[in-house]
Amino acid sequence: MLYPKFIKKDDTIGICAPSAGVGKKLEEFELSNAVLASKGFKVKETASVRVNNERSASARKRAKELDELVMDKDVDAILCAAGGDFMLEMMPYVDFEHIKENPKWISGMSDPTNLLFTVTTKLDIATLYGSNGAGFTYEKRRPQSTFFSYLQGDIVSQRSYNRYQTFLDMITENKVYQPVEWKCKQEELQLKGRLIGGCVECIEKLIGTEFDHTNEFLERYRDDGIIWYFDIFNMTSYNFYLTLLQFQNAGWFRYCKGVLIGRVAFPSVEDKKLDYIKAADKVFKKIPHICEMDIGHTDPYMTLINGALIDVKYKNGKGSIAFRLK
Repeated sequence: MLYPKFIKKDDTIGICAPSAGVGKKLEEFELSNAVLASKGFKVKETASVRVNNERSASARKRAKELDELVMDKDVDAILCAAGGDFMLEMMPYVDFEHIKENPKWISGMSDPTNLLFTVTTKLDIATLYGSNGAGFTYEKRRPQSTFFSYLQGDIVSQRSYNRYQTFLDMITENKVYQPVEWKCKQEELQLKGRLIGGCVECIEKLIGTEFDHTNEFLERYRDDGIIWYFDIFNMTSYNFYLTLLQFQNAGWFRYCKGVLIGRVAFPSVEDKKLDYIKAADKVFKKIPHICEMDIGHTDPYMTLINGALIDVKYKNGKGSIAFRLK
């Protein structure tokens, strides 16, 4: 596994929009850039970042703007500006050879899974899941402090949080918080393996395409064992169950040592007998798994390193995550 060079003060973070633009939240984006500047980083945006559209540009142009940052020797890391729905359109135009020749940390969350998952499984280059380019609006905040630590090479251990906001409360700025409780069938659990995953809705659309290098990745790291993580945006509990079966039938859970599942942003449970946790229980009968984790679309969220070795500890609803870059 190749870990890109960590960045330092005065380095440049490039921001492109391979999915949606940030035109609907320019004030947040400006605040976020100000936080990046306060940390000592320079920011370089591509042309389509501030577009107010679910597609920041045509598929070819989005790929071209990503490539501009990849090839720019003055850009030291790359952030995807936002999530969205249409990054998959861009994937056929991504120059993976350029990424291989110029490895840099690429970070995103949600729709950027398409790029992050493929870069890690195809090229053996680690990527960061947890923050998009408009995601930094406060100077002092544990989730983003962790992200900046990781980007600079200080791979601190992360602990479960005490309270969280649902995605709906986040976007409506409703200051309501729920207690964090990771859910696991065991009272105590420890997991070790190599981490891979992302947003489920994105990963499922990669199966069988030219961007599906999952089985090759699994074979390369079979001796480490695989830890999967899944971030669910609005997939129903039935569809989540069927998607897990699809992954299982594709052979993706061989060598699997454990599964980490985040809280659902927009839950939709057709039948209480098969909610998200019961769906996981039904598929992962003998595979240890933890649900309702601080991953993905609820706030706060952890920073995860695709491709790294991970150590997970769980006990009585709480836990921690630590990474080893080997």
